[in-house]
Amino acid sequence: MAEQEIIYLDNNATTPLDPAVIEEMLPFLTKYYGNPSSGYAFAARARKAVDLARERLAALLGCAPSEIVFTSGGTESNNAVIRSALAYSAVAAAKAGQFEPRGKHVVTSAVEHSAVLHPCQDLEKCDCAVTFLRVDRDGTVDLAELEAALRPETALVSIMWANNETGVLFPVEKIAEICRRKGVLFHTDAVQAVGKIPIRLRETAINFLSLSAHKFHGPKGVGALYVNGRTRFNSLIAGGGQENGHRGGTENVASIAGLGKAAELALRYVAEGKENVRSMRDRFEKAILKSVSGASVNGAGALRIPNTSSLSFEGIESSNALLLLDRHGICCSAGSACRTGSHEASHVLHAMNPNGDGARRSLRFSFGRFNTEAEIDRAIEIVPKVIEKLRATTVRGAVAAAAT
Repeated sequence: MAEQEIIYLDNNATTPLDPAVIEEMLPFLTKYYGNPSSGYAFAARARKAVDLARERLAALLGCAPSEIVFTSGGTESNNAVIRSALAYSAVAAAKAGQFEPRGKHVVTSAVEHSAVLHPCQDLEKCDCAVTFLRVDRDGTVDLAELEAALRPETALVSIMWANNETGVLFPVEKIAEICRRKGVLFHTDAVQAVGKIPIRLRETAINFLSLSAHKFHGPKGVGALYVNGRTRFNSLIAGGGQENGHRGGTENVASIAGLGKAAELALRYVAEGKENVRSMRDRFEKAILKSVSGASVNGAGALRIPNTSSLSFEGIESSNALLLLDRHGICCSAGSACRTGSHEASHVLHAMNPNGDGARRSLRFSFGRFNTEAEIDRAIEIVPKVIEKLRATTVRGAVAAAAT
């Protein structure tokens, strides 16, 4: 029996490795295995690969190479920023002879990824105040409400650039300016934005930015943290002084090289202004809304990254839809990949509509540059049939229950 064709529409969870990225990584998994911190010539090849990756990523982000810190991914980068902001506040207080640190307050949004939400929830258990900003029905924050939430003791504001479930874009450049005026550090989790939209950090007031390579066709387990050159930063991982003292531990050379190549390819893609991913997303979305009654787009009234479509369907349970779509070879999700297996509804969709049930009947389809028009055609054919079948099953179940 031939293997079923997979239609991968879950690119916000992870992306396939670009073949050019694999080619870039292979020499450092085989021939050039030296430690980049070693002083002999054999290690220089590894050191040059790390330096080149730093330059390539800096070009994608529009910043200086010296402002790049390589990490294990977005989760580590997010945690490092949060801990650093509060640690610096505590050190500053001690130097000033104060018993309590000045900064014991963090502002974030109710729809952040768990890599920000969970560390912030942990802070609350350690006598640190956290303000979780509400979002409107389109998933955006009110800038006036954000500014009003800032206090003299606010150490950090952390707001994502693009939501991982809905694709909704936040006005992070405006938020960064508000924070700059108030003298508050600003961090953005840009894991879903990097490689999808143009970013020029040197033209913004952003202090920190987190990213993961596997979201733009690089390898898993490697990412980076942008630290503005004028911003103080305390390392989360102390060690041998790698990454200019910002992150201890021997560098993951092969993966870092892969990240750099993925960044180079992403910059080329964004710079050329290619619209094929957006075109596929829009065509798919339009077709589903036309053919499926009771379907709607979560975050339809907001700006979104070009590859993401979060759709709500009346009369279904997303968990059942995922199982049936999987049988047809379609990979999508009900929200964040980090929530897979959880029985809890999406906190993002619940925050957008606390009184509705959209959080339990929504599906996220996220597209990438390796998807084809033929795959989109097939998905447009299958998804309506799956929704129709689930609704019919629900009706039959309700009739049977009423008859007993």
